[in-house]
Amino acid sequence: IEFADYRDYTPGDDLRRLDWNVYARLGKPYVKLFEDEEDLAVHLILDTSASMNWPPEGERAGEKLLFAKRIFAALAYISLASNDALMLTAVNDFDGMKHFGPVRGRGHVVNMLRFVHNLEAKGLTAATATLEDYALRFKRAGMVIFISDMFSPDGWLEGLNRLLANGHEVAIVHVLTPEEVMPPLAGDLRLVDIETGEAREVTVDATLRDIYHRRLEAWRNQLRTECARRGAYYLPLQSDMVWERVLLHDMRRLGIVK
Repeated sequence: IEFADYRDYTPGDDLRRLDWNVYARLGKPYVKLFEDEEDLAVHLILDTSASMNWPPEGERAGEKLLFAKRIFAALAYISLASNDALMLTAVNDFDGMKHFGPVRGRGHVVNMLRFVHNLEAKGLTAATATLEDYALRFKRAGMVIFISDMFSPDGWLEGLNRLLANGHEVAIVHVLTPEEVMPPLAGDLRLVDIETGEAREVTVDATLRDIYHRRLEAWRNQLRTECARRGAYYLPLQSDMVWERVLLHDMRRLGIVK
């Protein structure tokens, strides 16, 4: 095992990894990383834009974000329990990128859960810019899992290409609510974009709902096809699914969780 790099000390790190000589010189604790630790890196990225906070009110308020956070935290726990090097990132254009890590081991579970619990949805998330920026910042190859509703103003494909070009394995976990898949709407409505505030007057009838459903399926099929062509994983989910089953069955079936 060869020394590879340093990172800032995080509460919960093994004190045996502290470099006391560096601490004596700089007055700041750093932890040693070794080559075997750099080989197994898990990067979890959560879209925390305003559209993830859906429905916006009622007894199911924020169900999409809560579901996504549960998947996010569960994958993080599995990584820590497996002693993988873990980096968590939450992103929107209001807060930028929020990071937790890189960390390794079960000693970080409580702080990880606190980080996830405190995340809020606001602003926009541009998927291509987010993934390209992430690829530039974190060049060490690993497994990147992007959890998002994929409502992105700049697309997503170029960001995926950049991650893959850097040698990452990539999975897109696409989360929508039941209402977004089959909207229970009818009549003359004024629809407002939760992220931009843009409004549009529409008349919703059976024909429009059919058009919406066909376009939604075409969109998800495009995501699936483009990911498959590049050797990336694509997993469409609904927020009313049992998240434990998603982890134990759907993600195992695809090979995202092993």
